[in-house]
Amino acid sequence: MGIAADIIILVVVALLGALIAQRLRQPLVLGYILAGIVVGPHTGGFAITDTHEIELLAEIGVALLLFALGLEFSLAELKPVRKVALIGTPIQILLTMALGFGIGRHFNLPINQALWLGALISLSSTMVVLKTLMSQGVMGTLSSRVMIGMLIVQDLAVVPLMIILPQLSDPQAGLPLLGIAVVKSAVFLFLMFYLGTRILPKLLGVVAGWNSRELFILTITAIGLGIGYATYLFGLSFAFGAFIAGMVLSESDFGHQALSDIIPLRDIFGLLFFASVGMLLDLHFIVAHWQEILLLGFVVSVGKGTIFAALARLFGYANIVPLSVGLGLFQVGEFSFVLARVGLESGAFGNDLYSMVLATSVISMATTPFLSSLAAPLYRLRKRLFRHEPLQTANLPDPDFHDHVLIGGGGQVGQHVAYILQQLGVPFVLVEMDHTRMRECKEASLPVIYGDLSQDVVLHAARVADAKLLLLTIPSVVIAGEIVRKAQLLNKDMHIVVKAKSEEQMKALYENGVYMVVLAEMEAGLEVARQTLMHLEFSATVIQEYTDAVRRKLYAPIYKDHSDAQLITRLDKVKDLIEISWLELLEDSPLVGKSIAEAAIRNRTGVSIVGVIRNNVFAPNPKADYCFAGDDMIAVIGNPQEREAFKLLAMAAVEEQDQIGVGGRIGLLQE
Repeated sequence: MGIAADIIILVVVALLGALIAQRLRQPLVLGYILAGIVVGPHTGGFAITDTHEIELLAEIGVALLLFALGLEFSLAELKPVRKVALIGTPIQILLTMALGFGIGRHFNLPINQALWLGALISLSSTMVVLKTLMSQGVMGTLSSRVMIGMLIVQDLAVVPLMIILPQLSDPQAGLPLLGIAVVKSAVFLFLMFYLGTRILPKLLGVVAGWNSRELFILTITAIGLGIGYATYLFGLSFAFGAFIAGMVLSESDFGHQALSDIIPLRDIFGLLFFASVGMLLDLHFIVAHWQEILLLGFVVSVGKGTIFAALARLFGYANIVPLSVGLGLFQVGEFSFVLARVGLESGAFGNDLYSMVLATSVISMATTPFLSSLAAPLYRLRKRLFRHEPLQTANLPDPDFHDHVLIGGGGQVGQHVAYILQQLGVPFVLVEMDHTRMRECKEASLPVIYGDLSQDVVLHAARVADAKLLLLTIPSVVIAGEIVRKAQLLNKDMHIVVKAKSEEQMKALYENGVYMVVLAEMEAGLEVARQTLMHLEFSATVIQEYTDAVRRKLYAPIYKDHSDAQLITRLDKVKDLIEISWLELLEDSPLVGKSIAEAAIRNRTGVSIVGVIRNNVFAPNPKADYCFAGDDMIAVIGNPQEREAFKLLAMAAVEEQDQIGVGGRIGLLQE
């Protein structure tokens, strides 16, 4: 069967490797590499017949990986940590390349190969870091945001590195070629962003209008690979073109759908790529040089981790963040394999350096989950051994503040609550880990602490042990649960209010002892439903009974344990039942020309006149001698039956004069 049999063998063995990796809580990438080692030419066992054909297919995997990366690219994700990501990451890459260059020269590598070694170790693993962060439940923390921001820029740096490094093998000949490549890249980028942004979205719009999922997937694949091949014919990298195509499509209305459709295809061809990486790994070389590989792995991990931690501290991140970033991004990542294949194919280095870097990468990726989990205990140890690191704060009350409201999250909701508490004179403290929002709170004279509320040092700085109420507005329920657990250990009598997205999250938080969980989307949905039913002229009683029933079911703990909540609900119900309505009087209404006392409105209908608008002038609480005129807008207060009686009174004469319903022109506008 030739190449078909090789692919079948590779996919089956890759499945076994992926199952092993999943069982060991490792990235599936390691399982694919293991499969490549097993069926590769260096193992001495059963091997596929034509590794070259698999390598050619793997190039499609590289292109699809970068195509998907372009589709996923979003400047919005970089905004909260844009300085350390956009400025700090290039510095990190250069420093790590210098580290690798020094290591390479120590191992007596030629200058060009030492430079390649530095570039290969400069990239970290996006897949490993994301999987580790999710498994540890720390997605959304300040540390994770910094790491993800730097990883995005690192992934983007692969493209220029793939263009520049192959030209450095022969500097005299390479520099002119590099200049030509830069010019070609500029021309290509101009054509893609000028023409591509106008043509490709329209093409996808036409295809999407035919409602054929199969045709849409085919179109997306053809765009990514076709543009990649066009750049190859243009003298640039195949993968570079695919990446730019993804970036162009990411700005269209079809970017998310294109990404979701291309991911399965990317993963299949990505399997072939990572397996082909493993095929080139020479186990005999690893056994013969295991000491050098372990030494390289140790030096790279320590040196690279130190660079990341130092940069995080240099860009103003303190407390546990530098330690978490250093222990999270020290590994050598999967895009290093992409870069290594380019160097191998261009003849920049041989299989020995390739095998050494690959072995170092696999070891560092496998140890990432364990080492990153040491951040918290190492930080606690540092706090015990050394003086506490001061937190950045602003506008805090006196050092002994207590009985305050602690607000976790200085976003729109947190700041809104803070303004209300400020007006009412209630003491409070905000805790925000986004530096931009922290500055907003500081400029608004709100008491704020810059830090991650899930960390012990921040909880102590916010005096959670002396707080009266903890309000969490952060989006991640996982982080909220961790904060709740730690806060309850410090202050078991404090009430905690948390914002959640679903009933499942709400139930889990209640089980953890949360005083009240607010379902923001449910509350918005209830208000939309209430307004809808009002405009459909359902009675206020029916509407209120429905909303009360929903809230009683979802907020059972707060209704059960706190009588004030029931009182507030009853008052809210009275507000809705005794509602202000506006009625417009026509010229021939029987009330025109009569005073409030003459019309005896209160005795005849039960409503009270609370305001009148005449000629755009509002008269509140008019006296009994106030006379009505045509086109008056009258505000009345009363229950639904009383308001309906007033409406009929105002329309009575009109209905007698015009049986076809002139009175229907009188509009009742609900507030």
